[in-house]
Amino acid sequence: MSKADNARTIAAFRPLARFVGVSMRDLLVTGGPLVILIVMAICAAYWYMRPAPPDSITISSGPPGSIFGLTAEKYKKILARNGVKLNILSSEGSLDNLKRLTDPATHVDVAFVPGGLSGGITIDKLVSLGSVSHQPLFLFYRSATPIHLLSGLKGKRLAIGPEGSGTRALVTTLLKSNGIEPGGTTKLLALGGENASRALADNTVDAIFLMGDSAAPQVIKALLLNKEIRLLDFAQAEAYVRRMPYLSKLNLPMGAFDFGNNIPSQDVTLIGPTVELIARDTLHPALSDMLIEAAKEVHSGAKLLQHAGEFPAPLEHEYRISDDARRYYTSGKSFLYRNLPFWVATLVDRLLVIVVPVIMLLIPGLKLVPALYAWRIKSRIYRCYGTLIGLERDMLLQSAPEEKKQLVKRLDEIESEVSAMKIPLAYAEQFYVLRDHIHFVRARNAL
Repeated sequence: MSKADNARTIAAFRPLARFVGVSMRDLLVTGGPLVILIVMAICAAYWYMRPAPPDSITISSGPPGSIFGLTAEKYKKILARNGVKLNILSSEGSLDNLKRLTDPATHVDVAFVPGGLSGGITIDKLVSLGSVSHQPLFLFYRSATPIHLLSGLKGKRLAIGPEGSGTRALVTTLLKSNGIEPGGTTKLLALGGENASRALADNTVDAIFLMGDSAAPQVIKALLLNKEIRLLDFAQAEAYVRRMPYLSKLNLPMGAFDFGNNIPSQDVTLIGPTVELIARDTLHPALSDMLIEAAKEVHSGAKLLQHAGEFPAPLEHEYRISDDARRYYTSGKSFLYRNLPFWVATLVDRLLVIVVPVIMLLIPGLKLVPALYAWRIKSRIYRCYGTLIGLERDMLLQSAPEEKKQLVKRLDEIESEVSAMKIPLAYAEQFYVLRDHIHFVRARNAL
């Protein structure tokens, strides 16, 4: 083999020389802490990492055909585009929705809940994804003369909504503030929606209260178009709004439902709470974003009682806005979910939680471990040099044969120790220099 071939062979094997003769113990001592840190980082990331979003969630809406029920159907179609199934659970109304959310035994993730219903209910585990619409309270009644105040309903037969509905909860509060309470001369009936409308048409009740959580849009529209039925104009709307902050003052414009017949014949002032999309605080962030996206598609347009772009909005009332919702309203969807299909983005998001901390440890670790390993090998050689220098000094000072014999024996032990060392080939030069120095000390002592 020529010298050139020899040189090429040596150059090819030089990188391997670092690993020949490597002690497993040295590797464990120097690289072990890094491995432990990486394992701890992965465990911590896995522990704190949010699980993959479920492929189905449940919403508590309202009675079939109600505004809440119809809205939930729209959400279902939108979520289905991303492969998420929205299970719709019918309810008696808003109060029923809220109770389901606070009950751990019910598997409800999100629901439509108007303001003013949380009295006496623990809501610390619930968060708001934002307000999505106004919820006007309609009071339809039969009377030869207009009624302007709720107190004018004393002694009459009132349909205030079924148990569990937000309509009933709100109306009970409003009537109580006007001195009308259950058990008095005013008859309060648990009727809502179409049943209440039919009772008013049959003249078995004098007035009915309706809201979208328990009434269908066509029922409300039919009552508005019925010339024999009156709609209460809340003359005290401003006072109600100030006394009950969860209420809003709403204006139903003249002719909004029928231009030709001018229905209603004048602007009508209504009151009503704002509907919020309420979720449990365990809702996955990806699903939170998806639900707000659905809310934007369904609720952002202009309607009779709202301007375009008014909803959804992070308006904080009784429920705190979730951190994920606040982030969404501030900066929109994250980069991954903006640019990748939903499930691909979810997978990448979960992988990053593990990969990032590992890389953060590996980059400095890969520089630090070789340095620590080199220091450990060199320190072993330097310790031998320290012992050898001390021994040489003792040999020069001792002249008695017996004592010199003991020092030579110690020198033999040092040489045996050095010969037994497991040294990588990268440090072979220093190893052999050490052995030469041992022989030098031995030869000097023999003189």
